Amino acid sequence: MIRLGIVGTSSISERFAQAVATVEGAEVSRVASRDAQRARAFADRVGAPGVAVGLDDLLAADDVDAVYLASPNSVHAEQIASAVDAGIPVLVEKPAVLTAGEWDAAVAHARRRGVVLLEAMRTAYDPGLAAVRAALPELGTVRRVSLRYEKRSARYDEVLAGRQTNIFDPALGGSALRDLGVYPLHALVRLFGEPRAVQGVRVGIGSGTDGLGSALAAYEGFVADVAWSKITDTSLSSEIQGEEASLLIDAIDAPRRLVLTPRGGAARGITVEADDNPMVGEVRRFVDAVAGTDITADQDLTALTLRIVDELLEHPLV
Repeated sequence: MIRLGIVGTSSISERFAQAVATVEGAEVSRVASRDAQRARAFADRVGAPGVAVGLDDLLAADDVDAVYLASPNSVHAEQIASAVDAGIPVLVEKPAVLTAGEWDAAVAHARRRGVVLLEAMRTAYDPGLAAVRAALPELGTVRRVSLRYEKRSARYDEVLAGRQTNIFDPALGGSALRDLGVYPLHALVRLFGEPRAVQGVRVGIGSGTDGLGSALAAYEGFVADVAWSKITDTSLSSEIQGEEASLLIDAIDAPRRLVLTPRGGAARGITVEADDNPMVGEVRRFVDAVAGTDITADQDLTALTLRIVDELLEHPLV
Protein backbone atom coordinates (compact mmCIF):
# COMPACT_ATOMS: atom_id res chain seq x y z
CA MET A 1 0.00 0.00 0.00
CA ILE A 2 1.42 3.38 -1.06
CA ARG A 3 0.47 6.05 1.45
CA LEU A 4 0.17 9.35 -0.39
CA GLY A 5 0.53 12.84 0.95
CA ILE A 6 -1.25 15.59 -0.98
CA VAL A 7 0.20 19.09 -1.23
CA GLY A 8 -2.56 21.58 -2.02
CA THR A 9 -6.24 21.83 -1.21
CA SER A 10 -7.74 22.90 -4.55
CA SER A 11 -10.51 21.16 -6.46
CA ILE A 12 -7.98 19.16 -8.49
CA SER A 13 -6.55 17.75 -5.25
CA GLU A 14 -10.04 16.65 -4.27
CA ARG A 15 -10.53 14.89 -7.62
CA PHE A 16 -7.14 13.25 -7.18
CA ALA A 17 -8.08 11.96 -3.73
CA GLN A 18 -11.30 10.54 -5.18
CA ALA A 19 -9.28 8.80 -7.90
CA VAL A 20 -6.86 7.33 -5.37
CA ALA A 21 -9.79 5.85 -3.45
CA THR A 22 -10.64 3.69 -6.49
CA VAL A 23 -7.10 2.41 -7.16
CA GLU A 24 -5.84 -0.74 -5.49
CA GLY A 25 -2.55 -0.30 -3.71
CA ALA A 26 -2.84 3.41 -2.86
CA GLU A 27 -4.46 5.57 -0.21
CA VAL A 28 -4.27 9.19 0.90
CA SER A 29 -2.73 9.39 4.36
CA ARG A 30 -2.09 13.12 4.82
CA VAL A 31 -2.91 16.53 3.38
CA ALA A 32 -0.49 19.44 3.58
CA SER A 33 -1.26 23.14 3.54
CA ARG A 34 0.41 26.21 5.03
CA ASP A 35 -2.85 26.70 6.93
CA ALA A 36 -3.47 23.90 9.46
CA GLN A 37 -7.22 24.53 9.60
CA ARG A 38 -7.53 24.43 5.84
CA ALA A 39 -5.54 21.18 5.75
CA ARG A 40 -7.78 19.61 8.42
CA ALA A 41 -10.99 20.67 6.68
CA PHE A 42 -9.78 19.27 3.35
CA ALA A 43 -8.50 16.05 4.93
CA ASP A 44 -11.88 15.49 6.58
CA ARG A 45 -13.59 16.07 3.24
CA VAL A 46 -11.50 13.45 1.42
CA GLY A 47 -11.20 11.00 4.31
CA ALA A 48 -7.48 11.45 4.98
CA PRO A 49 -6.51 10.72 8.61
CA GLY A 50 -3.53 13.07 8.89
CA VAL A 51 -2.51 16.64 8.11
CA ALA A 52 0.77 18.51 7.78
CA VAL A 53 1.66 22.18 7.91
CA GLY A 54 3.85 22.74 4.89
CA LEU A 55 5.89 20.39 2.71
CA ASP A 56 8.72 19.78 5.18
CA ASP A 57 6.25 18.57 7.80
CA LEU A 58 4.68 16.25 5.22
CA LEU A 59 8.00 14.78 4.06
CA ALA A 60 9.00 14.05 7.67
CA ALA A 61 5.79 12.14 8.42
CA ASP A 62 6.22 8.40 8.99
CA ASP A 63 2.98 7.55 7.20
CA VAL A 64 3.85 9.17 3.85
CA ASP A 65 5.48 6.97 1.18
CA ALA A 66 4.95 9.33 -1.79
CA VAL A 67 3.62 12.80 -2.55
CA TYR A 68 1.27 14.40 -5.06
CA LEU A 69 2.10 18.06 -5.72
CA ALA A 70 -0.83 20.28 -6.71
CA SER A 71 0.74 23.55 -5.65
CA PRO A 72 1.23 26.66 -7.85
CA ASN A 73 3.31 25.95 -10.97
CA SER A 74 6.09 28.28 -9.87
CA VAL A 75 7.05 26.19 -6.80
CA HIS A 76 6.95 22.73 -8.39
CA ALA A 77 10.69 22.55 -9.13
CA GLU A 78 11.70 23.47 -5.57
CA GLN A 79 9.18 21.07 -4.04
CA ILE A 80 10.24 18.23 -6.33
CA ALA A 81 13.85 18.74 -5.24
CA SER A 82 12.90 18.65 -1.56
CA ALA A 83 10.91 15.44 -1.97
CA VAL A 84 13.62 13.75 -4.02
CA ASP A 85 16.25 14.71 -1.43
CA ALA A 86 14.02 13.04 1.17
CA GLY A 87 13.81 9.90 -0.99
CA ILE A 88 10.07 10.35 -1.53
CA PRO A 89 8.51 9.46 -4.94
CA VAL A 90 6.74 12.39 -6.62
CA LEU A 91 3.66 12.69 -8.80
CA VAL A 92 3.50 16.34 -9.84
CA GLU A 93 0.52 18.06 -11.42
CA LYS A 94 0.98 19.38 -14.94
CA PRO A 95 2.80 21.41 -15.98
CA ALA A 96 5.43 19.57 -13.97
CA VAL A 97 7.72 22.61 -13.96
CA LEU A 98 7.99 25.89 -15.85
CA THR A 99 10.69 24.98 -18.37
CA ALA A 100 12.17 21.95 -20.09
CA GLY A 101 15.52 22.78 -18.47
CA GLU A 102 13.97 22.58 -15.01
CA TRP A 103 12.42 19.22 -15.87
CA ASP A 104 15.70 17.81 -17.21
CA ALA A 105 17.42 18.85 -13.99
CA ALA A 106 14.65 17.38 -11.84
CA VAL A 107 14.70 14.05 -13.71
CA ALA A 108 18.50 13.84 -13.49
CA HIS A 109 18.30 14.51 -9.75
CA ALA A 110 15.60 11.87 -9.28
CA ARG A 111 17.54 9.28 -11.25
CA ARG A 112 20.70 9.91 -9.22
CA ARG A 113 18.73 9.39 -6.04
CA GLY A 114 16.77 6.42 -7.40
CA VAL A 115 13.44 8.23 -6.82
CA VAL A 116 10.33 8.02 -9.03
CA LEU A 117 9.29 11.32 -10.64
CA LEU A 118 6.22 11.41 -12.87
CA GLU A 119 4.08 14.20 -14.29
CA ALA A 120 0.35 13.85 -13.61
CA MET A 121 -0.67 14.27 -17.26
CA ARG A 122 -4.04 12.52 -17.23
CA THR A 123 -4.41 12.53 -21.02
CA ALA A 124 -1.38 10.28 -21.35
CA TYR A 125 -2.97 7.49 -19.30
CA ASP A 126 -6.57 7.84 -20.46
CA PRO A 127 -8.12 4.98 -22.44
CA GLY A 128 -9.56 7.56 -24.82
CA LEU A 129 -6.14 8.42 -26.21
CA ALA A 130 -5.46 4.72 -26.70
CA ALA A 131 -8.72 4.50 -28.67
CA VAL A 132 -7.61 7.40 -30.86
CA ARG A 133 -4.31 5.66 -31.54
CA ALA A 134 -6.09 2.40 -32.38
CA ALA A 135 -8.26 4.19 -34.97
CA LEU A 136 -5.37 5.85 -36.82
CA PRO A 137 -4.66 2.98 -39.27
CA GLU A 138 -8.19 3.34 -40.68
CA LEU A 139 -7.52 6.94 -41.64
CA GLY A 140 -4.86 6.14 -44.20
CA THR A 141 -2.09 8.70 -44.61
CA VAL A 142 -2.61 11.44 -42.04
CA ARG A 143 -2.61 14.93 -43.58
CA ARG A 144 -4.08 17.28 -40.93
CA VAL A 145 -4.38 17.14 -37.15
CA SER A 146 -6.50 19.70 -35.29
CA LEU A 147 -6.48 19.43 -31.50
CA ARG A 148 -8.08 21.89 -29.10
CA TYR A 149 -8.87 22.52 -25.46
CA GLU A 150 -10.88 25.69 -24.95
CA LYS A 151 -12.82 26.21 -21.74
CA ARG A 152 -13.59 29.55 -20.13
CA SER A 153 -12.44 29.74 -16.52
CA ALA A 154 -14.81 31.20 -13.94
CA ARG A 155 -11.77 33.00 -12.55
CA TYR A 156 -11.46 35.04 -15.72
CA ASP A 157 -14.16 37.27 -14.22
CA GLU A 158 -11.60 38.23 -11.57
CA VAL A 159 -9.21 39.37 -14.29
CA LEU A 160 -11.96 41.33 -16.02
CA ALA A 161 -12.67 43.03 -12.68
CA GLY A 162 -9.02 44.08 -12.43
CA ARG A 163 -8.02 41.56 -9.75
CA GLN A 164 -5.13 39.12 -9.96
CA THR A 165 -5.81 35.40 -9.46
CA ASN A 166 -3.37 32.49 -9.18
CA ILE A 167 -4.16 30.65 -12.39
CA PHE A 168 -3.77 33.82 -14.44
CA ASP A 169 -0.80 35.21 -12.49
CA PRO A 170 2.43 35.02 -14.54
CA ALA A 171 4.47 35.34 -11.32
CA LEU A 172 3.06 31.95 -10.26
CA GLY A 173 3.46 30.38 -13.69
CA GLY A 174 -0.18 30.95 -14.56
CA SER A 175 -0.94 30.71 -18.27
CA ALA A 176 -3.64 29.26 -20.50
CA LEU A 177 -0.88 27.55 -22.49
CA ARG A 178 0.58 25.90 -19.42
CA ASP A 179 -2.79 25.07 -17.89
CA LEU A 180 -4.80 23.87 -20.91
CA GLY A 181 -2.58 24.03 -23.98
CA VAL A 182 -0.37 21.26 -22.62
CA TYR A 183 -3.23 18.76 -23.00
CA PRO A 184 -3.49 18.88 -26.81
CA LEU A 185 0.27 19.40 -27.15
CA HIS A 186 1.03 16.32 -25.06
CA ALA A 187 -1.56 14.29 -26.97
CA LEU A 188 0.02 15.45 -30.23
CA VAL A 189 3.53 14.30 -29.34
CA ARG A 190 2.28 11.03 -27.83
CA LEU A 191 0.45 10.22 -31.04
CA PHE A 192 2.87 11.59 -33.62
CA GLY A 193 6.21 12.37 -31.98
CA GLU A 194 8.29 15.51 -32.23
CA PRO A 195 7.33 18.08 -34.88
CA ARG A 196 9.90 19.45 -37.32
CA ALA A 197 8.97 23.04 -36.48
CA VAL A 198 6.46 24.97 -34.36
CA GLN A 199 5.07 28.49 -34.62
CA GLY A 200 2.46 30.08 -32.39
CA VAL A 201 0.49 33.11 -31.32
CA ARG A 202 -0.64 33.89 -27.75
CA VAL A 203 -3.26 36.51 -26.92
CA GLY A 204 -2.57 38.50 -23.77
CA ILE A 205 -5.07 39.46 -21.07
CA GLY A 206 -5.07 42.00 -18.25
CA SER A 207 -3.28 39.76 -15.75
CA GLY A 208 -0.15 39.78 -17.91
CA THR A 209 -0.30 36.25 -19.30
CA ASP A 210 -1.95 34.51 -22.25
CA GLY A 211 -5.68 33.85 -22.22
CA LEU A 212 -5.75 31.87 -25.44
CA GLY A 213 -3.56 30.96 -28.36
CA SER A 214 -2.84 28.73 -31.33
CA ALA A 215 0.16 26.80 -32.58
CA LEU A 216 1.04 25.33 -35.96
CA ALA A 217 3.32 22.30 -36.00
CA ALA A 218 4.97 20.89 -39.13
CA TYR A 219 5.44 17.14 -39.56
CA GLU A 220 6.66 15.07 -42.46
CA GLY A 221 3.66 14.97 -44.82
CA PHE A 222 1.10 16.68 -42.59
CA VAL A 223 0.39 19.75 -40.49
CA ALA A 224 -1.04 20.02 -36.98
CA ASP A 225 -2.86 22.97 -35.47
CA VAL A 226 -3.40 23.25 -31.72
CA ALA A 227 -5.76 25.70 -29.98
CA TRP A 228 -6.18 26.52 -26.30
CA SER A 229 -8.21 29.02 -24.31
CA LYS A 230 -9.20 29.83 -20.74
CA ILE A 231 -11.27 32.87 -21.72
CA THR A 232 -13.66 31.39 -24.32
CA ASP A 233 -15.66 28.20 -24.82
CA THR A 234 -16.04 26.14 -27.98
CA SER A 235 -18.46 23.61 -29.42
CA LEU A 236 -15.84 22.33 -31.88
CA SER A 237 -14.32 18.87 -31.70
CA SER A 238 -10.73 17.89 -32.27
CA GLU A 239 -10.16 16.11 -35.58
CA ILE A 240 -7.59 14.00 -37.40
CA GLN A 241 -7.91 13.91 -41.17
CA GLY A 242 -6.45 11.13 -43.28
CA GLU A 243 -6.63 10.41 -46.99
CA GLU A 244 -9.07 7.54 -46.37
CA ALA A 245 -11.13 8.78 -43.40
CA SER A 246 -11.46 11.44 -40.71
CA LEU A 247 -11.77 11.04 -36.95
CA LEU A 248 -13.68 13.45 -34.70
CA ILE A 249 -12.69 13.50 -31.01
CA ASP A 250 -15.11 14.98 -28.48
CA ALA A 251 -12.53 16.05 -25.86
CA ILE A 252 -8.79 15.65 -26.34
CA ASP A 253 -8.03 15.61 -22.59
CA ALA A 254 -10.35 12.63 -22.03
CA PRO A 255 -11.85 11.26 -25.27
CA ARG A 256 -15.13 9.45 -24.73
CA ARG A 257 -16.88 9.67 -28.09
CA LEU A 258 -15.10 9.29 -31.43
CA VAL A 259 -16.70 9.47 -34.87
CA LEU A 260 -14.86 7.83 -37.76
CA THR A 261 -16.07 8.77 -41.24
CA PRO A 262 -14.57 6.87 -44.20
CA ARG A 263 -14.20 8.73 -47.48
CA GLY A 264 -17.54 8.32 -49.24
CA GLY A 265 -18.90 6.11 -46.46
CA ALA A 266 -21.14 6.29 -43.39
CA ALA A 267 -19.93 7.65 -40.08
CA ARG A 268 -19.30 5.17 -37.26
CA GLY A 269 -19.39 6.09 -33.59
CA ILE A 270 -16.82 4.71 -31.16
CA THR A 271 -17.65 4.88 -27.45
CA VAL A 272 -14.74 4.77 -25.02
CA GLU A 273 -15.30 2.90 -21.77
CA ALA A 274 -13.46 4.66 -18.95
CA ASP A 275 -13.55 5.46 -15.26
CA ASP A 276 -15.77 8.38 -14.31
CA ASN A 277 -12.76 10.16 -12.81
CA PRO A 278 -10.17 10.86 -15.57
CA MET A 279 -7.33 10.99 -13.03
CA VAL A 280 -7.53 7.28 -12.24
CA GLY A 281 -5.12 6.36 -15.04
CA GLU A 282 -2.33 8.59 -13.77
CA VAL A 283 -2.70 7.18 -10.25
CA ARG A 284 -2.41 3.62 -11.59
CA ARG A 285 0.65 4.58 -13.63
CA PHE A 286 2.29 6.12 -10.57
CA VAL A 287 1.57 3.04 -8.46
CA ASP A 288 3.15 0.90 -11.18
CA ALA A 289 6.14 3.26 -11.37
CA VAL A 290 6.76 3.00 -7.63
CA ALA A 291 6.54 -0.78 -8.03
CA GLY A 292 9.34 -0.66 -10.62
CA THR A 293 7.77 0.02 -14.03
CA ASP A 294 10.15 1.96 -16.30
CA ILE A 295 8.82 5.49 -16.91
CA THR A 296 11.73 6.84 -18.94
CA ALA A 297 9.49 7.27 -22.01
CA ASP A 298 6.93 9.15 -19.91
CA GLN A 299 9.59 11.53 -18.64
CA ASP A 300 10.93 12.05 -22.16
CA LEU A 301 7.47 13.00 -23.46
CA THR A 302 7.04 15.49 -20.63
CA ALA A 303 10.38 17.01 -21.65
CA LEU A 304 9.32 17.20 -25.30
CA THR A 305 6.02 18.88 -24.44
CA LEU A 306 7.83 21.42 -22.25
CA ARG A 307 10.32 22.18 -25.02
CA ILE A 308 7.43 23.06 -27.31
CA VAL A 309 5.85 25.20 -24.58
CA ASP A 310 9.20 26.97 -24.09
CA GLU A 311 9.35 27.73 -27.81
CA LEU A 312 5.80 29.08 -27.86
CA LEU A 313 6.49 31.24 -24.80
CA GLU A 314 9.33 32.95 -26.65
CA HIS A 315 6.82 34.74 -28.86
CA PRO A 316 5.50 37.99 -27.31
CA LEU A 317 1.84 38.30 -26.44
CA VAL A 318 -0.41 40.02 -28.97
